[in-house]
Amino acid sequence: MKKTGAQILWECLEREGVKHVFGYPGGAILPAYDALKHSSIHHVLVRHEQGATHMADGYARATGGVGIAVATSGPGATNMVTGIATAMMDSSPIVCITGQVGSKLIGSDAFQETDITGVTLPITKHNYLVTHADEVARTVREAFYVARSGRPGPVLIDITKDAQQSCCEFDWDAAKPQLPGYRPDLSPAPEEYAQAWELIRNSKRPVILAGHGILVSGAEREVRDLAERAGIPVALTLLGLGAFPASHPLNLGMMGMHGEAWVNHTIQDADLLIALGMRFDDRVTGNLKTYASNAKKIHVEIDPAEINKNVKVDVALVGDLREVLHELLPKVETVDRGEWLDYIDRLKGDSAVRDIQNLPDSGHLYAAHVINDLWRETRDGNTVVVTDVGQHQMWEAQYYKHEQPRSLITSGGLGTMGFALPAAIGAKVARPAAEVWAIVGDGGFQMTMSEMATIVQENLKVHIAIINNGYLGMVRQWQEFFYERNYQATPLLNPDFAKLAEAYGIRSMNVKQRSEVVPAVQSARRHEGPVLINFQVEQEDTVYPMVAAGASLHEMIRRPSSIVETAADE
Repeated sequence: MKKTGAQILWECLEREGVKHVFGYPGGAILPAYDALKHSSIHHVLVRHEQGATHMADGYARATGGVGIAVATSGPGATNMVTGIATAMMDSSPIVCITGQVGSKLIGSDAFQETDITGVTLPITKHNYLVTHADEVARTVREAFYVARSGRPGPVLIDITKDAQQSCCEFDWDAAKPQLPGYRPDLSPAPEEYAQAWELIRNSKRPVILAGHGILVSGAEREVRDLAERAGIPVALTLLGLGAFPASHPLNLGMMGMHGEAWVNHTIQDADLLIALGMRFDDRVTGNLKTYASNAKKIHVEIDPAEINKNVKVDVALVGDLREVLHELLPKVETVDRGEWLDYIDRLKGDSAVRDIQNLPDSGHLYAAHVINDLWRETRDGNTVVVTDVGQHQMWEAQYYKHEQPRSLITSGGLGTMGFALPAAIGAKVARPAAEVWAIVGDGGFQMTMSEMATIVQENLKVHIAIINNGYLGMVRQWQEFFYERNYQATPLLNPDFAKLAEAYGIRSMNVKQRSEVVPAVQSARRHEGPVLINFQVEQEDTVYPMVAAGASLHEMIRRPSSIVETAADE
């Protein structure tokens, strides 16, 4: 059967299970958009191509499937770069499809020509330039295979305009991926398992470090079995939150730069670290020279490039985490680690409970109040929280207790401001039955707030909570600590966010008092459509604790004892 390259593109996407794509049309991709009339795929029109990539990313993270973003050549394609890099750093499987000028014009500096495969080479798992219609089917099938397999990540397909317009025979079966060089050996050797069992058996003070790979692998049950069977406490990375229930007695909380103080001390005092699907990035380890210097280390990771990259380990089990744990668990012995767990409880002290519900209302509204109250109102439902990047992101990690996998979506590795609103749209499209909250700062929100139009056009019930402190908050915090309060370029002159939302047709509220938080959240939840709540919080509040750049993990800046309004002692 003869079809155009554009028709083949959509049919291949349908056969890969795609139901939604996020995109923005333009000249070089118009043949594909014209062929969309023959497809059952729903196209979500974004307001900026960066938004398309973040929506595809949010879609992928909410479901574990592949998200799709579409754009034209030149500026359309380059606008996707930040979103592609975000997905790459956080191992999110997305496929970006861009139009390209006609194949005979490549290299001539034609109108809206950009070498997008060259631009994105360092930030994709793989990318393709397709110049003939008969390459489309094989390329799409390969792209999905590469994006999903191993350590997931973004793939880009750049298709010339003539490849979209010309015809060829379409044979789905003949286009099956043939990648003889892409066959990594992901089976740990028996002696490596034996070494891991020995280290676990002999440890007195072990800690599991739970990362994003647990969610990617779907290994939540296996990790819980390991922790419970061996009595091992669990510390989580930012992207690992939700992989292990927050209410579980072995859950220590988040580690790292803004992690719990007792968690970081526990890691430093451990004699064994079992790192599961995490990559020992600098925000987790602090100074590598002093990081868990007395601990042996087991690293279970699907990407061999991460082994010994930052932290030298004693045993590496390279493979899919869930499969590795299936092999490891049967020989893990039940051990009484009461002494170690009691020691950790003493480290926690009174700061173990981040519960500010009963603290007196001093007349100040703090971000911690907002997030803690939001958690209390939404914790029993099917809730997905999508955060932007900055102080509010860390407060969310500290004060919203995630019990379920994929209940938190955030930009970790790249730290992309403007991520939350479009990613929340992607999450809502992927999981329409879920209650979706985008928690954003007043700075990052303004980077992608045009996507409110997408929310309205798609009739999506996405709630937006702006933590409005009038600053680029995290940058201001660093200026406070390390630059003598020289607040250069961090104060913000903000618009009236409530009026702005109403201009888009979104219901809005302004909240300035603690007593107004819960009624506002309840009102938003009852409303049938999207709602924006502008929480005007204390301006110069600070995220505690904090490990300064280059400091050891245990060398934390703690909350001054004189400050009691926002939270229990940390």
